Amino acid sequence: MALPTTETVECDILIIGGGMSGCGAAFEANYWGDKLRVVMVEKAAIERSGATGEGLSAINCYMGQRYGWNTPEDFVQYVVNDMMGLAREDLVYDVGRHVDSTVHMLEEWGLPIWKRENGEYERIGRWQIPIHGESIKPIAAEPARTALGQGNLYERVSVTHLLTDANDAGKIAGAIGFSVRENKFYVFRAKAVVITTGGASNVFRPRSVNEGLGRTWYSVFATGSAYGLMIPAGVEMTQMEHRFVPTRFKDGYGPVGMWFQYFHARVTNALGEDYTITRAAELDKYAPYGSAIPTPTPLRNHQMYLDLRDGLGPMYMRTEEAMEKLAEGDPAKMDQVRNEAWEDFLDMTISQALTWAAQNIAPEETPSEVVLAEPYIMGSHSGEAGAWVSGPEDLSPPEYFWGYNKMTTVRGLFAAGDGVGAAPHKFSSGSFTEGRLAGKSAVNYVTGNPDAPSLSNPQVTQLQETIWAPLETFEKFSGASTSSQVNPHYITARQGLARLQKIMDEYAGGTSASYTVNGPTLERGIALIETLREDLAHLGARNLHELLRCWELAHRVWVGEAHMRHLLHRKETRWPGYYYRSDFPDLDDQNWRVFVNSRYNASNNSWDVFTKPYINIVT
Repeated sequence: MALPTTETVECDILIIGGGMSGCGAAFEANYWGDKLRVVMVEKAAIERSGATGEGLSAINCYMGQRYGWNTPEDFVQYVVNDMMGLAREDLVYDVGRHVDSTVHMLEEWGLPIWKRENGEYERIGRWQIPIHGESIKPIAAEPARTALGQGNLYERVSVTHLLTDANDAGKIAGAIGFSVRENKFYVFRAKAVVITTGGASNVFRPRSVNEGLGRTWYSVFATGSAYGLMIPAGVEMTQMEHRFVPTRFKDGYGPVGMWFQYFHARVTNALGEDYTITRAAELDKYAPYGSAIPTPTPLRNHQMYLDLRDGLGPMYMRTEEAMEKLAEGDPAKMDQVRNEAWEDFLDMTISQALTWAAQNIAPEETPSEVVLAEPYIMGSHSGEAGAWVSGPEDLSPPEYFWGYNKMTTVRGLFAAGDGVGAAPHKFSSGSFTEGRLAGKSAVNYVTGNPDAPSLSNPQVTQLQETIWAPLETFEKFSGASTSSQVNPHYITARQGLARLQKIMDEYAGGTSASYTVNGPTLERGIALIETLREDLAHLGARNLHELLRCWELAHRVWVGEAHMRHLLHRKETRWPGYYYRSDFPDLDDQNWRVFVNSRYNASNNSWDVFTKPYINIVT
């Protein structure tokens, strides 16, 4: 099969990924760089791409400074406590001081935000405001599309690799990818690149299999490309050992935040006990974080985990109690509460509403099961995996600053959203904000570094052959068997994904291993995933859709390997409830209140894993 045609796109700034952070980067870069060509490339369509493509029921990162609710300093304190002492305070503060302006902008663009009678935003938690958010992504995407202008948005194009300068491997030169609709390569040459692609779902085997195949909590289209693009390019990564294990309604993965914070519901075990009360003493083992208010998310998980471990499940969200209390015996009020209960899911997790309907659950009458889900690796929600980036000049110490805010250790390569490590709890509004900050920094970088990078034609040609190889492998060997799914010469993307998920589930602390690992288990998992990475050279794809899945798998495999290598390096159980190291079961602040970083060296296929110091800036 002949290689497809190639289109080379010349631009000043390339934004990879059209989620919330990508739209923020596009909007801001075009504002500050009105004389620059800013291009965005997205594998889907930006109106529904990214983690908020399904919709959203609340903005989870809002300071409310105009109401006197919180300050950025408060936000840093909260995030550091929730991360059990580890977060880049400069990066968190940078989002906190700018995020309210993003929320106000989204409202101006048409996002309906719940209001109180006095006109203030409704509030469902310290940092949360409820919204009618089914269309939050189209609302955020329209200004980005308008700012970019016709001809600068490339949709249905999957980026598989970053390109570095032919004369300087430490400098970005662009990216390469392919169209998922036509036989065409795209080579983007750019002076600066902003990574705004997604974190990783489906790296671990999900709880929902067979009947629920494909149902996950985080977006199923978040395939770890934020990390799968940067790791092979030699970007220094941080906190890749961190994972988020969400508590969610069973099977439908419906969110619990609204139920805890707005409906004030509680979860009880099979005996009717509230684990936050019966397991309260467990928090004393994790000082000083166990006494933080609110209790850090992993420790709340840990308390539930202990009940489940001891056979006290199922665990039930007492929706009927909470709704009855809110309704106060008033049928009209109950109708309103019922509508709000269903809207919480219809705004963002329709599958949970379908699960309620399929199981004949009326939430005002019947409690619903909740469960600890499989792990997710991300940098924007309650996870802090991602690139080690420079902080802002006015806040960051020399160890955390190298010239341009949000720039990675590869010059000219910036990140935002899931791509930025050690800066969690951004959610949708914070990711858009971080995209804005990265977009503005990219403009500053290009202004100071106006020379176009050099591309290596042999490098581009070699990558094109690598990208296209699964299609050629399938065409060459498909006749060796009667079934395209069973062939001695290739594996399919789906088979490779099942193999990855089995490795991660059993050796990296998935649900079947009760989130538990040790050194030998991780070493065995790393050996298996190294073999899997080698076997990716034998992927087969029947069409462009399957070729897309092949490269999504490749990105996920990079994430899985980095995750296990980081877990092996951190010799403590820093986040009980997210993972447990049975050989190092305790939290060790004295030795391990540090960031675990890594760098992959493609020239000799080796990893360097090391630590960086924690520096107090705000707390």
